[in-house]
Amino acid sequence: MPHPLLETFPALDAIPGLIHGFVLRHPDVDVRTDRATALERLQPHFSETLQQGLGISFEKTWFGDQVHGCEIAECDGTMEPKTWAETDGLITATPGELLGIYVADCCAVYLIDPIHRACGLVHSGKKGTELGIAARAISQMGERYGSRPADMIVQLSPCIRPPAYEIDFAADIRKDCAAAGIPEDQIHDPGTCTSRDLNRYYSYRTESGQTGRHLAILGWAA
Repeated sequence: MPHPLLETFPALDAIPGLIHGFVLRHPDVDVRTDRATALERLQPHFSETLQQGLGISFEKTWFGDQVHGCEIAECDGTMEPKTWAETDGLITATPGELLGIYVADCCAVYLIDPIHRACGLVHSGKKGTELGIAARAISQMGERYGSRPADMIVQLSPCIRPPAYEIDFAADIRKDCAAAGIPEDQIHDPGTCTSRDLNRYYSYRTESGQTGRHLAILGWAA
Protein backbone atom coordinates (compact mmCIF):
# COMPACT_ATOMS: atom_id res chain seq x y z
CA MET A 1 0.00 0.00 0.00
CA PRO A 2 1.45 3.42 -0.95
CA HIS A 3 2.59 5.67 1.89
CA PRO A 4 0.05 8.51 2.32
CA LEU A 5 2.77 11.17 2.57
CA LEU A 6 4.83 9.95 -0.39
CA GLU A 7 4.04 10.84 -3.99
CA THR A 8 5.45 8.86 -6.90
CA PHE A 9 5.08 9.44 -10.63
CA PRO A 10 3.57 6.92 -13.09
CA ALA A 11 6.24 7.47 -15.77
CA LEU A 12 8.96 6.60 -13.26
CA ASP A 13 7.01 3.81 -11.55
CA ALA A 14 7.19 1.97 -14.89
CA ILE A 15 11.03 1.85 -14.94
CA PRO A 16 12.37 -1.43 -13.46
CA GLY A 17 14.87 -0.98 -10.64
CA LEU A 18 14.32 2.76 -10.26
CA ILE A 19 13.70 4.20 -6.78
CA HIS A 20 12.02 7.57 -6.59
CA GLY A 21 9.64 9.65 -4.52
CA PHE A 22 8.48 13.08 -3.45
CA VAL A 23 7.81 13.42 0.29
CA LEU A 24 4.71 15.49 1.01
CA ARG A 25 3.84 17.90 3.81
CA HIS A 26 3.49 16.48 7.32
CA PRO A 27 0.38 17.94 8.98
CA ASP A 28 1.77 17.82 12.52
CA VAL A 29 5.28 19.27 12.12
CA ASP A 30 5.59 22.98 12.91
CA VAL A 31 7.70 24.48 10.10
CA ARG A 32 6.98 28.18 10.72
CA THR A 33 10.67 28.88 11.16
CA ASP A 34 13.93 29.19 9.22
CA ARG A 35 15.06 26.59 6.68
CA ALA A 36 17.68 24.88 8.84
CA THR A 37 15.34 24.45 11.81
CA ALA A 38 12.50 23.27 9.60
CA LEU A 39 14.72 20.62 7.99
CA GLU A 40 15.89 19.46 11.40
CA ARG A 41 12.28 19.08 12.56
CA LEU A 42 11.38 17.22 9.36
CA GLN A 43 14.19 14.66 9.45
CA PRO A 44 12.18 12.04 11.40
CA HIS A 45 9.35 12.47 8.87
CA PHE A 46 11.74 12.00 5.94
CA SER A 47 13.39 8.99 7.55
CA GLU A 48 10.13 7.23 8.40
CA THR A 49 8.49 7.96 5.05
CA LEU A 50 11.43 6.71 2.99
CA GLN A 51 11.82 3.60 5.11
CA GLN A 52 8.13 2.71 5.14
CA GLY A 53 7.29 3.88 1.62
CA LEU A 54 10.39 2.85 -0.32
CA GLY A 55 12.45 0.66 2.00
CA ILE A 56 15.46 2.96 1.82
CA SER A 57 17.51 4.96 4.33
CA PHE A 58 17.42 8.75 4.53
CA GLU A 59 20.81 8.62 6.24
CA LYS A 60 22.44 7.19 3.07
CA THR A 61 21.33 9.98 0.75
CA TRP A 62 23.58 12.46 -1.07
CA PHE A 63 22.64 16.15 -1.14
CA GLY A 64 23.84 19.41 -2.64
CA ASP A 65 23.73 22.51 -0.47
CA GLN A 66 21.49 24.21 -3.07
CA VAL A 67 22.72 27.73 -3.73
CA HIS A 68 20.43 28.34 -6.76
CA GLY A 69 23.34 27.71 -9.11
CA CYS A 70 24.04 25.14 -11.81
CA GLU A 71 26.90 23.02 -10.46
CA ILE A 72 26.38 19.28 -10.66
CA ALA A 73 28.24 16.62 -8.65
CA GLU A 74 28.78 12.97 -9.52
CA CYS A 75 27.98 10.49 -6.75
CA ASP A 76 30.04 7.43 -7.64
CA GLY A 77 30.10 5.48 -4.40
CA THR A 78 33.72 6.20 -3.49
CA MET A 79 32.99 8.12 -0.28
CA GLU A 80 30.43 8.32 2.49
CA PRO A 81 27.19 10.21 1.75
CA LYS A 82 27.61 13.93 2.32
CA THR A 83 26.42 17.34 1.22
CA TRP A 84 28.26 18.76 -1.79
CA ALA A 85 29.14 22.45 -1.51
CA GLU A 86 27.97 24.95 -4.15
CA THR A 87 25.89 22.22 -5.77
CA ASP A 88 22.29 22.11 -7.06
CA GLY A 89 22.38 18.89 -9.07
CA LEU A 90 23.53 15.31 -8.56
CA ILE A 91 24.08 12.43 -11.00
CA THR A 92 24.92 8.77 -10.53
CA ALA A 93 25.10 5.43 -12.29
CA THR A 94 26.05 3.53 -9.13
CA PRO A 95 23.37 1.15 -7.83
CA GLY A 96 22.40 1.92 -4.26
CA GLU A 97 23.43 5.58 -4.39
CA LEU A 98 20.49 7.82 -3.45
CA LEU A 99 20.20 11.44 -4.60
CA GLY A 100 18.21 14.00 -2.60
CA ILE A 101 16.94 17.51 -3.29
CA TYR A 102 14.86 19.80 -1.03
CA VAL A 103 12.21 22.03 -2.62
CA ALA A 104 9.35 24.32 -1.56
CA ASP A 105 8.04 25.97 -4.76
CA CYS A 106 11.20 25.26 -6.79
CA CYS A 107 11.12 22.24 -9.09
CA ALA A 108 12.91 18.95 -8.53
CA VAL A 109 13.76 17.60 -11.99
CA TYR A 110 14.24 13.83 -12.25
CA LEU A 111 16.41 12.69 -15.18
CA ILE A 112 16.55 8.98 -15.99
CA ASP A 113 18.53 6.98 -18.54
CA PRO A 114 17.07 3.45 -18.35
CA ILE A 115 19.53 2.13 -20.94
CA HIS A 116 22.72 2.89 -19.00
CA ARG A 117 20.91 2.88 -15.64
CA ALA A 118 22.04 6.41 -14.88
CA CYS A 119 20.02 9.17 -13.29
CA GLY A 120 20.19 12.77 -12.17
CA LEU A 121 18.22 15.01 -9.82
CA VAL A 122 18.41 18.81 -9.98
CA HIS A 123 17.03 21.76 -8.03
CA SER A 124 15.62 24.20 -10.58
CA GLY A 125 13.83 27.35 -9.48
CA LYS A 126 13.89 30.72 -11.21
CA LYS A 127 17.67 31.12 -11.07
CA GLY A 128 18.61 27.52 -11.74
CA THR A 129 16.28 27.42 -14.71
CA GLU A 130 17.78 30.63 -16.11
CA LEU A 131 21.20 28.97 -15.81
CA GLY A 132 19.95 25.87 -17.66
CA ILE A 133 20.73 23.38 -14.92
CA ALA A 134 18.53 20.58 -16.30
CA ALA A 135 20.12 20.76 -19.76
CA ARG A 136 23.55 20.91 -18.14
CA ALA A 137 22.82 17.73 -16.19
CA ILE A 138 21.61 16.00 -19.37
CA SER A 139 24.87 16.95 -21.08
CA GLN A 140 26.97 15.81 -18.12
CA MET A 141 25.19 12.45 -18.01
CA GLY A 142 26.02 12.04 -21.69
CA GLU A 143 29.70 12.85 -21.13
CA ARG A 144 30.05 10.66 -18.05
CA TYR A 145 27.73 7.73 -18.71
CA GLY A 146 27.06 7.79 -22.44
CA SER A 147 23.42 8.76 -21.90
CA ARG A 148 21.58 9.71 -25.07
CA PRO A 149 18.83 12.33 -24.74
CA ALA A 150 16.61 10.28 -27.06
CA ASP A 151 16.60 7.48 -24.48
CA MET A 152 16.04 9.62 -21.41
CA ILE A 153 12.89 10.29 -19.39
CA VAL A 154 12.32 13.55 -17.53
CA GLN A 155 9.88 14.09 -14.68
CA LEU A 156 9.10 17.46 -13.10
CA SER A 157 7.87 17.65 -9.53
CA PRO A 158 5.04 19.85 -8.29
CA CYS A 159 6.26 23.48 -8.15
CA ILE A 160 4.87 27.00 -8.06
CA ARG A 161 3.28 28.28 -11.26
CA PRO A 162 1.36 31.28 -12.62
CA PRO A 163 -0.74 33.02 -11.49
CA ALA A 164 0.78 32.43 -8.04
CA TYR A 165 4.23 33.18 -9.46
CA GLU A 166 5.08 35.58 -12.25
CA ILE A 167 7.44 33.20 -14.09
CA ASP A 168 6.48 29.82 -15.50
CA PHE A 169 9.85 28.18 -14.98
CA ALA A 170 8.28 24.71 -15.31
CA ALA A 171 7.49 25.56 -18.94
CA ASP A 172 11.06 26.79 -19.40
CA ILE A 173 12.45 23.54 -17.95
CA ARG A 174 10.35 21.53 -20.39
CA LYS A 175 11.57 23.68 -23.29
CA ASP A 176 15.21 23.35 -22.19
CA CYS A 177 14.93 19.57 -21.95
CA ALA A 178 13.34 19.36 -25.39
CA ALA A 179 16.05 21.61 -26.83
CA ALA A 180 18.65 19.28 -25.27
CA GLY A 181 17.15 16.42 -27.30
CA ILE A 182 14.65 14.78 -24.96
CA PRO A 183 11.56 13.75 -26.96
CA GLU A 184 8.59 15.80 -25.81
CA ASP A 185 6.52 12.71 -25.06
CA GLN A 186 9.26 11.63 -22.62
CA ILE A 187 9.02 14.87 -20.60
CA HIS A 188 6.40 14.56 -17.87
CA ASP A 189 4.92 17.35 -15.76
CA PRO A 190 2.00 16.90 -13.34
CA GLY A 191 1.08 20.57 -13.74
CA THR A 192 0.60 20.87 -9.97
CA CYS A 193 1.11 24.25 -8.29
CA THR A 194 2.50 23.95 -4.76
CA SER A 195 0.79 27.18 -3.67
CA ARG A 196 -2.71 25.81 -4.31
CA ASP A 197 -2.88 23.08 -1.66
CA LEU A 198 -1.11 23.84 1.63
CA ASN A 199 -2.54 20.69 3.18
CA ARG A 200 -0.36 18.67 0.80
CA TYR A 201 2.50 20.97 -0.22
CA TYR A 202 4.88 23.55 1.24
CA SER A 203 5.04 26.93 -0.51
CA TYR A 204 7.89 29.33 0.23
CA ARG A 205 6.14 32.25 -1.41
CA THR A 206 2.66 31.71 0.02
CA GLU A 207 4.03 31.11 3.52
CA SER A 208 6.46 34.07 3.40
CA GLY A 209 9.59 31.93 3.66
CA GLN A 210 8.65 30.22 6.91
CA THR A 211 7.77 26.73 5.78
CA GLY A 212 9.08 23.22 5.37
CA ARG A 213 10.66 21.46 2.42
CA HIS A 214 9.73 18.48 0.30
CA LEU A 215 12.34 15.79 -0.18
CA ALA A 216 12.76 14.52 -3.72
CA ILE A 217 14.64 11.21 -3.88
CA LEU A 218 16.08 9.24 -6.80
CA GLY A 219 18.39 6.27 -7.34
CA TRP A 220 18.80 2.75 -8.65
CA ALA A 221 18.22 -0.30 -6.48
CA ALA A 222 21.41 -2.04 -5.41
